[in-house]
Amino acid sequence: MLKASQRGEAMPPSPIRKLVPFAEAAKKRGIKVHHLNIGQPDIETPPSILDAVRHADIHVLAYSHSAGNESYRKKLVQYYHKNGIELDYTDIIITAGGSEAIVFGMMACLDPGDEVIIPEPFYANYNGFAVMAGIHIVPVTSHIEDGFALPPISAFENLITPRTKAILICNPNNPTGYLYSRQEMEQLEDICLRNNLFLFSDEAYREFCYEGTYTSAMHLKKIPEHVVLMDTVSKRYSACGARIGAFITRNKEVYSAALKIAQARLSPPGLAQILGEAAVDLPDAYFDAPKAAYLSRRNTLVARLNAMEGVFCTTPGGAFYVIARLPIDDGDRFCQWLLEDFDYNGATLMLAPASGFYETIGLGKNEVRLAYVINETDIHAAMDCLEVALKSYPGRVG
Repeated sequence: MLKASQRGEAMPPSPIRKLVPFAEAAKKRGIKVHHLNIGQPDIETPPSILDAVRHADIHVLAYSHSAGNESYRKKLVQYYHKNGIELDYTDIIITAGGSEAIVFGMMACLDPGDEVIIPEPFYANYNGFAVMAGIHIVPVTSHIEDGFALPPISAFENLITPRTKAILICNPNNPTGYLYSRQEMEQLEDICLRNNLFLFSDEAYREFCYEGTYTSAMHLKKIPEHVVLMDTVSKRYSACGARIGAFITRNKEVYSAALKIAQARLSPPGLAQILGEAAVDLPDAYFDAPKAAYLSRRNTLVARLNAMEGVFCTTPGGAFYVIARLPIDDGDRFCQWLLEDFDYNGATLMLAPASGFYETIGLGKNEVRLAYVINETDIHAAMDCLEVALKSYPGRVG
């Protein structure tokens, strides 16, 4: 009998999406599901960037340059300049979302069998990208008790082997919302310099920092050749479906390798590049409203969670996620139970079990990730459901 490849068998299911069938079944039963499981913002996509696509004068929707339209890359140089990042457009490859940028980074910089160190919990799809690239993730654990701050550099040092080629961070972080400080970024700079490692930096949530100061890996002065920046318009402009991102490096050898990979997939999405280019022209004040909305939602969610008996979460400094520790036996079981066996006044909520964001088996078992991407009225309704659910869940502990 024909079988799938070992690579295909090794691909992990998404902890964010694996409960979708249970949510769909709940909706068919007439249950309202509050979605806090996925980072899909409800903020309106700016009409002007959609209009740019609608009104584009296109007679043939042709391939673009494999690195992306030159006009868009030059516009992005202006965008990054506003964020204190100095680039040339030839440092940028436009990608099919931030996901493709991460895959490009892994494949252009690492060989099969090489290792990348990542603070856990981390964005679960890094696991799938690593399987695709044939590389190994080595986790270094951060802890909810200190807000998921960067683990001690000594913990990174202890994990470095001859196969270690990179450190990967997400800043601000998905799934924890932690915002790395300038000091922490400089510690990473030093360890990458001393050990000749790449620093991969996933900066999808740059615009949404609430406390502290955002420091990009591209702001670090000692390691310009080591840094690979992965970016996307998805969360920035509430345009997740555009699937447009960027792979950025000043290392010309790495850029050349990534461009050959980009050439193999021909070109990034054409219509989405028009959208992305128009987005750069949005006024700086555009971000004021969504940032204020997320900040208010964060404060509401964190306050409601910490007011519940046995629940603990810290206040994240950025992005729009929080990880909470609940008085439950198993997060996967609890999240499925919410959708299969529970409702409160005809409603329930969908959460992401945090175990799927940890590489170390057994960690995050009593934690969940919540995305505060719904309005505050719905957040309150979802928290009402959660409070009742925690009291009636058969696997409650403590």
